[in-house]
This record gives sequence, C-alpha cells and structure tokens, in this order.
Amino acid sequence: MKIVIASSGASGVNLGLKALSLLPKEIEKHFIISTNAQSVLSKELAQETQLHDNENIGASIASGSFGVDAMLIAPCSMNTLAKIACGISDNLITRCAAVVIKEQKKLILAPREMPFSAIALENMHKLASLGIVIAPPLLAYYSQQESLDEMENFIIGKWFDLLGIENNLYRRWE
Repeated sequence: MKIVIASSGASGVNLGLKALSLLPKEIEKHFIISTNAQSVLSKELAQETQLHDNENIGASIASGSFGVDAMLIAPCSMNTLAKIACGISDNLITRCAAVVIKEQKKLILAPREMPFSAIALENMHKLASLGIVIAPPLLAYYSQQESLDEMENFIIGKWFDLLGIENNLYRRWE
C-alpha cells in the first residue's frame, strides 16, 4: 500500500507527522509539507519516508501511474481545501489530490479551522458529494482520553479506520 500524507498550514502539522510515524512499516510512505508548514524540520520524519518538495509538481506521486492508494491531508488549510474543490493543481499537494480524485482513490481531508465559514462548508459539501472524506480532528468522549497524546491517537486512529489500516490507537465503543 502507498500512502501520501500532506500537511498544509502550520497549525496542527504535528497531527500529520504523528499519523505518518504511526503508519505500519509495510506501508510505503510519502510526505508533502506546504511552505507554510515547513517550520517542522524534516529531521523529524522517519527514515523510510520519502519527503517531497511541494513545489515539485512533477514528483512521482503526482502521476496516476505511480499507484498511490490513498491520501490524507492533515491538517488541511482552507486554502488547500478550496483549491482542491475548484480543481486547482498549482502545487504538489493539490496536484496529488487531483490525481487521487481522478483515480477514484481514498482522499481524506482534515480541515483544522473553526468555526467553518459558509464558503468552507460549501467547498466541503462539494468534495463530500464526490466521495472525498471530510474528517476534521474532532474528539469523541466515549474513549475517555486523559492526555493530549491519547486525544491525538484517537483522531489518528479514526483516520486509519477510514483508510482501512488496522490499529488499536484508541478505546473503541463497547
């Protein structure tokens, strides 16, 4: 399985990085970080992860023939979400998302802004009607998280569930 994780915007980039680090070793991992999120050093990435320059629109993962199975954009800025909704592919994140949509693969967007404007909600509705999963980093209290780490694990565990990746990152409903 080949998965692309991208982070656009700086707020919440730790969730994207943590999701990347928790992916099973047998998954081929690719990571894209936007210019606004590059405050996180590439040294924090696992060695088996391929880091891609967001300006390199010709990277391997931007081609349908490369065979990406799924993409998670966490966090997903409203700018990136709007570009994807309008079909704008002006950087590697938006180009890869367009290819994932075109190839009818799983795309999960984790918008991080709150509250959502009517424009953002309209863009999310448009994308959801195309089969894109809108999964903001929200908590459910039934799993009784007691720390920030447990809260992050819950969110990432739910994203992994959507991707079909088995995990035990959170306490499930009983």
